[in-house]
Amino acid sequence: MSTPLVVAVTVVAALLALAGLASTAARRRIGLLHLALAGLLQALLVAQAVLAAVRLPDADLPDTATFLGYLAGALLLPVAGVLFSRTETSRWAGTVLAVPAAAVAVMVWRLLQLWEAGGG
Repeated sequence: MSTPLVVAVTVVAALLALAGLASTAARRRIGLLHLALAGLLQALLVAQAVLAAVRLPDADLPDTATFLGYLAGALLLPVAGVLFSRTETSRWAGTVLAVPAAAVAVMVWRLLQLWEAGGG
């Protein structure tokens, strides 16, 4: 795990959450900006997952199953959020996307905490 990568994921996730909430406040559905931010967030999460997978055999994690669960969940949440928000026909589509973005921002810090607990 890389702290700069975790910070980058957090910043993009926060921007996506803010964009989602702003579109809800403006009573609009999500647009290209939301999808671009979600795509960037997903790309950063994939890079983080690849980095973790490469370093995982050398890591001495106290709870590998929890780490892998958080990693898989963080990878799936943005995709699920985009899919669900694209089917949402009301103005709440932005909030539907903002919630998983905020969850990912928290999950990556928990991943880093688990990683550092193992001396990684």
